[in-house]
Amino acid sequence: MHIGDVKMLSFLWLATVPVLFYLWARHRRKRALRLFIEQGLLNRISMTVNPARRLWKLLLVTLSVIFIVFSLSSPAWNPKPQTVERRGRDIVFVLDVSKSMLAEDLAPNRLERAKFAIKDMIKSLKGDRVALVVFAGSAVLKCPLTLDYGFFRLMLERVNVNSISRGGTLIGDAIRKALEDGFGDQEKKYKDILLITDGEDHDSFPVKAAEEAFQRGVRIIAIGLGNEDQGKRIPVTNDSGKKVFLKYKGREVWSRLDATTLRKMANATDGGKYLNVATGNIDLGDVYRKLIAGEEKRKMESKTIKLYEEKFQIFLAIAIALLVFEMFVTERKREKK
Repeated sequence: MHIGDVKMLSFLWLATVPVLFYLWARHRRKRALRLFIEQGLLNRISMTVNPARRLWKLLLVTLSVIFIVFSLSSPAWNPKPQTVERRGRDIVFVLDVSKSMLAEDLAPNRLERAKFAIKDMIKSLKGDRVALVVFAGSAVLKCPLTLDYGFFRLMLERVNVNSISRGGTLIGDAIRKALEDGFGDQEKKYKDILLITDGEDHDSFPVKAAEEAFQRGVRIIAIGLGNEDQGKRIPVTNDSGKKVFLKYKGREVWSRLDATTLRKMANATDGGKYLNVATGNIDLGDVYRKLIAGEEKRKMESKTIKLYEEKFQIFLAIAIALLVFEMFVTERKREKK
């Protein structure tokens, strides 16, 4: 026999409750009778009660409690072997952490909004491995491919604009980093790069990097964040802790979404997509369901497990039958004619 929830057996102590109640009730009855009835009359009254039947009623209730607890522990038997396969894709999140991602055209800013969206998408994953590459003026692999979503979320939470010391935005280098260090084998399928950026690039040849991704069987899904027309200033904190806006050569820097570059990158890969979020809502969970979940997946692992037939109904039925039988057992002796 297999017990599905062994912890439930710890509640077997509840079977002592009817016993304790029986002892307490018997003590109360005797005490009350001694106070109000003479000893001679007490002996006559006690003869009308069958102590054995009271014990039988106690036994039936106690056994029913035991069977109820046992049914809650999910007893099962008749094990049958079944092979379970884990299938999924390899998804590398390539996240822009340059200072332009501090622009507040998405609340609270582009970077934090992107992190929120990635966390939401992780909740929708079903057996897919994930990795994280962050980039600005250089690119770093923060989390290798893993099925440990808790560890991935921990590494994502630590990401900020200081994760890369070198300033700038080199999208092409980030894609190459994902291709070299993010994916673990040379098989040319089951791979996606989910690029989240405002698209501003500083001569890193991102479209050529996307073409390299295509040659390796990697698809790029590009998410464009930010205002494409007017742009937005980049808030920073000065030495005195005051909020100011980033300047370059005495002029304020305005960050605009470069949708053209991102669209070219996505189109350079087989099945690639460009999603122009701009300053709207990001629902990466929906992106996963529509663009990734239905795609062909690799076999990650396979193992054989034993599935048992649950039989809790039998023990629950016995408990109910015992309680019903207890209701028909009377404590009184049968009167002799």
